[in-house]
Amino acid sequence: MRVEGLLAAFPKLMGTGRSKQHQFVDTDTVRYIYQPIESLFILLITNRASNIVEDLETLRLLSKVVPDVAGGVTEEKVCDAVFELIFAFDEVLTSGGYKEGLPLTTIKANLEMESHEEKLHMMIKQSKEDAAKDEMKRQAKAIKERQMQMMKQQLG
Repeated sequence: MRVEGLLAAFPKLMGTGRSKQHQFVDTDTVRYIYQPIESLFILLITNRASNIVEDLETLRLLSKVVPDVAGGVTEEKVCDAVFELIFAFDEVLTSGGYKEGLPLTTIKANLEMESHEEKLHMMIKQSKEDAAKDEMKRQAKAIKERQMQMMKQQLG
């Protein structure tokens, strides 16, 4: 709930002048650091004790990640790629909120990596589907044979 309150307060705190540079607003408890990208904003909410230089570097990296992952910075493209963006942001930030020192190319490589567990799961799923199809064909054949036998008995 606190995050929702902080996000709701952001538009009221934001200045009217929009430039392409990084901007920030300090409140009593948090610092909003944001950068406009076309019609959207990249927003970091940090505590006031955080290093603003590191925060600006994180913001710069996130502003590169969004168009790269979403394929653009329109609201529609960002909404379509929301889960991919979450995974990309997870690569940029640690669970404690600290920035990973990864370049954009490494983030892309990490997002494209294939999971061994996922491959194994997909192979097992495909195997089960194939077995179910084979069983279906076998039972369909058995039903047809029974029908043929019943027809022979009725005619003969």
